Amino acid sequence: MWRSGERSGWEDGPVAGRRRIPVDEGWSALHAWSAAQDRSAVARATLATAVRHTVAELADAAPGRSVEVRVPPFAAVQCVAGPVHTRGTPPAVVETDPQTWLELAVGDLTWADGVAEGRVRVSGQRTDLSAHFPLTRPPASP
Repeated sequence: MWRSGERSGWEDGPVAGRRRIPVDEGWSALHAWSAAQDRSAVARATLATAVRHTVAELADAAPGRSVEVRVPPFAAVQCVAGPVHTRGTPPAVVETDPQTWLELAVGDLTWADGVAEGRVRVSGQRTDLSAHFPLTRPPASP
């Protein structure tokens, strides 16, 4: 658990490469969730790791601070280039639940369908993140 005075691992933002979740561990968790017969029964720790990892992947793919993406209770990140938000309620917010987020990440749900069905809630400008889904694993290093 994070305690006052400790570095959380995100002080410089995920784009700076300060991840709490090792990349291989994150992809493994996402694969475990994706391969599960009953995704709603996946262990909470696996679900949390997969969500945190994919949120960090989005932040790497769409660097910036104009949109806040929230996947409670596991993750929130600012991303997408544009005006920087620093205080109060962000002007652009995307919020969804962990299962929906991971369905977007693996391509089982399109952005348009998630928004139309009310499973992805968006407000403000620059909240169309459809170009970033599904997330793909980078090729293995030689």
